[in-house]
Amino acid sequence: MQPRKKALVAAASGTAIGLAGLAFVAMPAGAGEAPPELPAVSAEDLVQSVLTADAPALRGTVTVSEQLGLPAGLPGVGALDLDEARVFNDGNGKTRLAIKQGGTENTVVHDGATVWSYNSADNTATKVTLPEGVEKHEGITENGQLTDPTAVAGQMLQAVREFSTVTVDGTARVADRPAYELVLTPKPDERTLLREIRVAVDSETRLPLRLEVLTNGTTEPALEVGFSEFAVEQQPADLFTFTPPAGAKVEELAPEAKPQDQAEAGKVKDAIDPQVVGTGWDSVITGRVPADVLAGGQLPSELPEGKDGGEPVNVQALLDQFTKPVSGPFGTGHVITTKVGTALLTDDGRFAAGAVPEQVLIEALGTK
Repeated sequence: MQPRKKALVAAASGTAIGLAGLAFVAMPAGAGEAPPELPAVSAEDLVQSVLTADAPALRGTVTVSEQLGLPAGLPGVGALDLDEARVFNDGNGKTRLAIKQGGTENTVVHDGATVWSYNSADNTATKVTLPEGVEKHEGITENGQLTDPTAVAGQMLQAVREFSTVTVDGTARVADRPAYELVLTPKPDERTLLREIRVAVDSETRLPLRLEVLTNGTTEPALEVGFSEFAVEQQPADLFTFTPPAGAKVEELAPEAKPQDQAEAGKVKDAIDPQVVGTGWDSVITGRVPADVLAGGQLPSELPEGKDGGEPVNVQALLDQFTKPVSGPFGTGHVITTKVGTALLTDDGRFAAGAVPEQVLIEALGTK
């Protein structure tokens, strides 16, 4: 997909993908099962141990359960619609991720020097040879799916810990492993739709086993992501190699963008002008949707990674279907509210989105 198209999709549907970007990690302990007895640990020590943990050799199955209130058909929602993800780590930087969605499977293999991505739906593979000295490929694929959930969980902790009351709320058993329950609650001056984030931390490895996002006024998690199976053990070496299947179309990509791609990406960023207003839980992303998109332009729909085709999405049709009209000091526009976030797009192309009430977005946009 061309850089401009990618950025426009992000502008139109970034809320859904961004909310997905909160996620890592498994299933609740069995009913009536007594919580495990573990040595006492302070909240600060537990957070630090999560942030500095190194993944050992392991295998696991990750599942996602969500009640985000995102409308069916909204671009970007498909990134959350996975049956399961199987993860493997050799403990020395080599990883394998296999994501099942319906009858298709997307596989990402990092062998230490090369990253392979394979899509079974159309039998295509992408190969990226990493520059010397680069040990890790970043953890999110183009369509918003996680390739390194532990890294994403660590980023989440770093982003909100300063603005949170952090406690250890007992223990739990997740994927048949004893874990500490780490709870982050917004400080009183944080204006957010989220009530708390709960992270079940494995007592041995200090890796997150389950993450739950709870919103105000609800008792069930709006988002639960985690391991249903988790085992610390050596993995077969052949898991971390990849050979494209017979007949597969293979594309080799340079690890660094070409100068013309960098220039195009810079133009798109300048046009959207993304800014972060505020800090912590009530941070808001603001920017501008290009005028040609607002004036009846078409956006490409969700696509398999690396594809340029697909059915176009009409921006005005999206607004009519999923939002309601709104007005204020910013002028007029459209707003969409879910359990975990709100997004507002003005008629003159400015947008704001965050895990906050509508009023916080209005303040972030300012006056017309």
